[in-house]
Amino acid sequence: MGILLFGNVFQSTAQERPNFDQGIRYILADIDVTGKITFNKQTVVTFAGLQKGQMITVPGEEISSAIKKLGRLNLFSDIDFYVSRIEGDSIYLELEIYELPKLSDVKIQGVKKSKQETLIKDSGLSKGKVVNENLITTTKNFIENQYRKDGYYNAKVAINTVSDTTANEVKMVVNVDRGDKIKIDRITFNGNEKFTDKNLRKAMKNTKQKKFTRIFKASKFVREKYKEDLVSVIDKYKEKGYRDARIISDSVVFNKEKNNLSITINVEEGNKYYFGDIKFLGNSVYSDQLLNRLLGIKKGDVYNGVLLQKRIADKTRPDGETIENLYQNNGYLFSNIDAVEVRTANDTIDFEVRIMEGPVAYFNKITVVGNDRTNDEVIYRELRTKPGQKYSKEDLVRTIREIGQLGFFDPEAIDPKFKNVDAAAGTVDIEYNLVEKGSSQIELQGGYGGGGFIGTLGLSFNNFSVRNLFNKEAYKPLPMGDGQKVALRLQGSSFFQTYSLSFSEPWFGGKKPVQFSSSISYSKQYLNNYRTMDVDRGKSFNILSVSVGLAKRLTAPDDSFVFSNAISYQYYDLNNYNTGLFTFGDGASRNLAYTIGLSRNNKGVNPIFPTYGSEFSISAKFTPPYSMFNGVDYGDLENQEEYKLKYKANSGLATVETNGQTVSEGDYIRETGDNTNLYERVDNYQDADADQSKVDQKKFNWLEYYKIKFKADWYTKIYGKFVLRSMGEFGFLGAYNQERGLVPFERFFLGGDGLANFALDGREVIGLRGYPNQSLTPTDARGLQNGATVYNKFSLELRYPITLKGQAQIFALSFLEAGASYDSFKNYNPFVLQRSAGLGIRVFMPAFGLLGIDFGYGFDALPIPGMTKPNGWETHFIIGQQF
Repeated sequence: MGILLFGNVFQSTAQERPNFDQGIRYILADIDVTGKITFNKQTVVTFAGLQKGQMITVPGEEISSAIKKLGRLNLFSDIDFYVSRIEGDSIYLELEIYELPKLSDVKIQGVKKSKQETLIKDSGLSKGKVVNENLITTTKNFIENQYRKDGYYNAKVAINTVSDTTANEVKMVVNVDRGDKIKIDRITFNGNEKFTDKNLRKAMKNTKQKKFTRIFKASKFVREKYKEDLVSVIDKYKEKGYRDARIISDSVVFNKEKNNLSITINVEEGNKYYFGDIKFLGNSVYSDQLLNRLLGIKKGDVYNGVLLQKRIADKTRPDGETIENLYQNNGYLFSNIDAVEVRTANDTIDFEVRIMEGPVAYFNKITVVGNDRTNDEVIYRELRTKPGQKYSKEDLVRTIREIGQLGFFDPEAIDPKFKNVDAAAGTVDIEYNLVEKGSSQIELQGGYGGGGFIGTLGLSFNNFSVRNLFNKEAYKPLPMGDGQKVALRLQGSSFFQTYSLSFSEPWFGGKKPVQFSSSISYSKQYLNNYRTMDVDRGKSFNILSVSVGLAKRLTAPDDSFVFSNAISYQYYDLNNYNTGLFTFGDGASRNLAYTIGLSRNNKGVNPIFPTYGSEFSISAKFTPPYSMFNGVDYGDLENQEEYKLKYKANSGLATVETNGQTVSEGDYIRETGDNTNLYERVDNYQDADADQSKVDQKKFNWLEYYKIKFKADWYTKIYGKFVLRSMGEFGFLGAYNQERGLVPFERFFLGGDGLANFALDGREVIGLRGYPNQSLTPTDARGLQNGATVYNKFSLELRYPITLKGQAQIFALSFLEAGASYDSFKNYNPFVLQRSAGLGIRVFMPAFGLLGIDFGYGFDALPIPGMTKPNGWETHFIIGQQF
């Protein structure tokens, strides 16, 4: 073999070892690579940094450096250089090297099968990965830490590797002994007089002692979180003026018999302090008065070190109103602001807020990476950070929100990296790192609803490219990347079919944020018997709907406002469709309406799980006031058309039984002025009903109404990852001409999951969990639900994210809701509400949209005569809606 130069030991082989003690210079004639490797010879020599013909010293730096370079690759286990032979001033070397084995398979023992796949994925134990000591140690520590975070304080992991004789591969066997979950029996404080143990334990957000009533935060000990909670205890003191408070010592004792921990924390509270004078130094851009107003702390206020720091720079709120953000939103990226105590007299502390403003910075190069499918222009047009523009942290945060709102990227993975920050030149480059996610969705479902089986096929392409429709190379599998949205939905059963197609372009014309939207839908519904499921195809209700709209982003009061308007047309065709839902069963109605709206949306960053911000919207929908110019006297319509209205039912006045039919006597007398011979004047029920149908057909030939809606939505981060959603909404349907009356379309239907199913008659289905679908809609005297004309609804929803990763975003929720609907404004009472509460879960997957299930309990009885008991529990399945 030769003489070993560098390796485990120096050793002599077949020939005598030359005297290399002083180092001799040679020409490297050749290197022979031996051992167990899959790389070719030249690749290994190149990795070592050696080449034929170079001068080397033996022994010397060149060989030592080659071994270090090969070792840093973490690909080889043994690296030995041998002298094969020496010919004059030329030397021949042998590099004996053994490649580390690669991973062929992983088995994790001691955990559930569902957990195994997660651990393997999160540990990065992919097939073909090089197995070295670092990988084994890292994997062991990672798995142990994962279980310790869940409270398994004594979790142990042992890893063994088994050689695979077929190749240079090994199988890894990971044995997990998680042990018992360790809970904290007691957290005790000593030395505290100003705060009770209970108050100090509340300050510890992640370290809790066990308590049977604890629901949202389990009792477990995680050392890193525990250290953070010790800081939180001191912060609580600082918030109340105790600047010198400190933890003298703490101890964590494990009780083997009870298998729990006891924590003792010794504190020293110190004296209570107050703010004295606060002076600003170094500020030339903003006045002392402005900075004082933003700081919001006055002389004599109780010292609060936490508040002082948050008013200067609040790390938990990147868009907060702080002094740091005041500077950074106006170009001062390099500014530095520190609050320094300069004098303490008795219990009063004076401060200097020292400001180094630095030069104004400008955005230089703005780049985006990670968008494989989405075209660059779709992203760049949403950026608020432009090259040459003055640096603004507010614009940076807003850009992150705008990119997240697109729905094409994982909002939790948006990462703006600062590149080439040059204080001398006053420039900064920003690189937005994005992770693309699936933006198209498919809806394929079947189930029973509305009295029969309903099948649905929906396709939604949320990043479509119309301009590439005829470009074959763009089909992967469809032309995508321009940010347009196309949705096709087909739904049907034995008694109805619905077809709808919609398209929207968020940047109509390509230059300004003007959204163009359009839709067309057609529905055909047959009369069916819900009991026998018989369908009568001779009785149908057809609806054709077309709409076109434009929405423009405004610049004032700010650019979160959007002004929208749309024109819609519906054609309702009833053919012998007498159900009681409408006041006529034959004929047609037309609905031409203009909708105008104003909204403001600053929710961020994740549109599925916003953690801050709000959304407000108000809209008004109008039809032309036909009764003002068509010359029809709707108060005397029956006589004008020579129809004799022979009776009106359900007036609430005295009635008379005739021929088995109930006739309103009071209405009949009022219409005819004749109270004699009543029975002879009413020929039959059907003729009278036909006369009423003709009158109503005339009334509703062209629908005349106006509709006002308002909705407000807030998102507030209240504790840890918990987010509170507060929502209120109101709707009102009115008539221009009271004699013409309210239209039978465009009504509100309250209650249930809020899914509209196949209804296209302009109705708005409002969800209120804890009650059956549409069950909170008022009924007429016949017990029929014709829809409400007024409603209000209020909701509180506490949300907690389980995972917000791009492939599946999951969050749990609890809710309180209340609402009511009314048949007229005179009956409206905002304080009489149906109430409910419950729990639910939401799962968002890019391919299927938002799915969920809610369990709601209705505390009140349904608005049905004779109902007095609470409605009780209801289960609601949510598909494609976001609550």
